[in-house]
Amino acid sequence: MKFVDWFPYYQDIRRQFGYSTETDQQAADVLSKLIRRKALDIKILRRKIEGKQIIVIGAGKSLESSTAFLKKNKKSVKIVADGAVQALIERKIKPDIVVTDLDGNLSFLYEAERIGAIMVVHAHGDNIDKLKKVIPKFKHVIGSTQMMPVKNVYNFGGFTDGDRCAFLAEEFGAGEIILVGMDFGREIGRYSKDFIKDPKLKMEKMRVARKLLEMLSKRSSSRLFDTSKRPIKGYAPYMVEGL
Repeated sequence: MKFVDWFPYYQDIRRQFGYSTETDQQAADVLSKLIRRKALDIKILRRKIEGKQIIVIGAGKSLESSTAFLKKNKKSVKIVADGAVQALIERKIKPDIVVTDLDGNLSFLYEAERIGAIMVVHAHGDNIDKLKKVIPKFKHVIGSTQMMPVKNVYNFGGFTDGDRCAFLAEEFGAGEIILVGMDFGREIGRYSKDFIKDPKLKMEKMRVARKLLEMLSKRSSSRLFDTSKRPIKGYAPYMVEGL
């Protein structure tokens, strides 16, 4: 997604949640410097995603009932949002690409990279200190931002880790995108993050993420499916046994 197309959506998000364009841009600059010797070429994402069946995996409540489906679809490329990484690794399912702003359980993020996942780490104004602490522990990283892209830090679109996974899949030409664990309901999945100090704020972010995915469906050239009981507008229902 071109930055000029994304920026109006970011401006709405910034106003709604009180974010600072200056600190968000600062975070992107910090990440750029931290990964200058360990940044992966984004061509690796194109090779991994283009034309493939992509399963985008969020940390919603239904994720825990999706194990059999994920294990059955071994050849599908799994793009996994932050906290959902723990659920997959505990169930011996390998994530292929991890999209994270480092809110999840760090030990599982480190393990995901160890077993071969491509780590797409997002920078924003609230995680600068964590970037400085965690990035040195990763071997290779692709950076992302919600502001102006800088060297080795890209803006693929999206707001939360979950919807950024879908935007990433679309950006690199996925043939098919299937949403799993992307419920956006009233309940927060237990793998969502280590600690949620403001559930109301979390729900507001989920509502924005859902609207962004609806917007993406109007732009997408991929076939779009959703396994949740309440599919997002623009995504065809995808039946999974057990859900």
